[in-house]
Amino acid sequence: MEIVLVGLNYRTAPVEVREKVSFSGDQAQRAAEELKARGILEETLVLSTCNRSEVYGVHPSANRKSAAALRSFWSSFHEVQPEKLTPSLYHHYDHDAVRHLFRVSAGLESMLLGEAEILGQVRDAYLKAHEQHVTGPVLNRLFQAALEIGKRVRAETELGTRPMGVASAGMKLAERIFGKLNERSALVLGAGTISEQVVSQLHDRKIKRLYLMNRSREKAEEFAKQYGGEVLNWGEWDTSLKFPDVIVSAVGVQDYLVTKPMVEKAMASRQNRALFLMDLGMPRNVDPSVGDIYNVYLYSMEDLTEIVKQNREARESEVPKAEALVEDHVAKFISWQASVELTGVLDTLRGNMKQRRAHFLAERLAGMNHFNAEDRERIGAMMDDLIEELLLHPAERLRAEKQVSRKIQNVEAIRDLFLHDREKS
Repeated sequence: MEIVLVGLNYRTAPVEVREKVSFSGDQAQRAAEELKARGILEETLVLSTCNRSEVYGVHPSANRKSAAALRSFWSSFHEVQPEKLTPSLYHHYDHDAVRHLFRVSAGLESMLLGEAEILGQVRDAYLKAHEQHVTGPVLNRLFQAALEIGKRVRAETELGTRPMGVASAGMKLAERIFGKLNERSALVLGAGTISEQVVSQLHDRKIKRLYLMNRSREKAEEFAKQYGGEVLNWGEWDTSLKFPDVIVSAVGVQDYLVTKPMVEKAMASRQNRALFLMDLGMPRNVDPSVGDIYNVYLYSMEDLTEIVKQNREARESEVPKAEALVEDHVAKFISWQASVELTGVLDTLRGNMKQRRAHFLAERLAGMNHFNAEDRERIGAMMDDLIEELLLHPAERLRAEKQVSRKIQNVEAIRDLFLHDREKS
C-alpha cells in the first residue's frame, strides 16, 4: 500500500501553466475514474483550486513507480507536452504526501498564510470523491485527518483567529481604489466556495448594491436570499457590466468570460468611471489585456504579493505552533497506516503458513494409515492453533509499539524476512 501525490502550485508553476492543467469539477471526476480504470491507482482524489492542482492516490504495491505513471497521465489528460509540464510538478510518497496534505489543509502551503478558503476546498474535494466511490479506506482516513488538523490549527492558533483568504485580500485591494465600499455596487460571477467568501466579504462591508450571476441560477438565488442582492441572467454581459464598480469572477471555464471588447463597450456606457476587476478563476476568467483599458483595475492571484507579504509577517510567529500540530497528526496517521500494513502482512503470512501446513501434513501423513480422518483433522487444528500462537504475540507487541518509525521498520522486516522471496516467485 503506497500513498502517492503529484501536483503543482503557485510556487512551482506560473499561472499560464496552472490554468492549462487545472481540473474543473467534471474533469476531476473523469480523471479519477480513468486513473482507477487504467489500474494506475486503486484509490484516487483530485484537489484543484486557484493556486494548486494535486492528485492523491493509493497504489497497492510500494514500487515507487506510480508517480511517473501519474505524471504521464496528467500530461496526456490535459494534452500538454511532458517537457512543458514535468518541471513544474512535485511528487511525494507516503508520510511526505501525508505531511504535505496536512500542511495544505492547515493553510501553511497557501499563498495567503492561513487562508480561510482552503479547508472548505479540501472538504468539498473529499466529499465529491467519496460520493463518486473513487476513494477507499486509506484516502478516507487521510482526508478525514486532514480536515481535523485544519480545524485544530484554526481553533488553536492565531492563524485561525485572524483568517485571510483571497476574498478578503481582493476586497482590501478594492478599498485601496474606492475607499469604503458602502456606496459602491458589485457583481460576483460564480457560486462556488470562493464566490461565497467574496459575497460574505461584500456583505460585511455593507456594499450598496450586490448583483449575482451564475450558470445555475438556483445557486445564485440561494446567495441572494442569504446575503441580499439581485440575480442577473447568465451571459447578459452587455447590461451586467455597465453598473458595478467591483466585478469578481471565480468560475470554472476554459475560455475567457470577460473580454476586452466587452469591457471597452461597458466603459463607454459608464463614462469611463473606474472599474475594479478581480479574477479568481482558474483558468483565468478575464482576458489579461482588459487591464490595458484606461481606468480599469484588473487584479489576479498573481497580484496579491504585497498583501501576502504583510499577511505572512503578521502570522509567522504562529507557524511553529501549527507545524507542531501537523507533525502530531502525521505521526498518528503513520501509526495507523503501519497497523494496517501489519494486519495485511500477518494475514498474508498466516495464509502462507496454512498453505505450507496443508502441504506438510499431506506429505508426513501419507504413509501413516493408522490415523483416521478425525485424527488428521485434530492434528491440523492443533497446527492451526500453533500458527496463531506464533503470530499473536509479535503482532500485539508491534501494535503496542509507540515509536512509529520502529514499528514501520519491524513490519517491513517481517515482510522481507518471510514474504519477499515468495512474492517474487
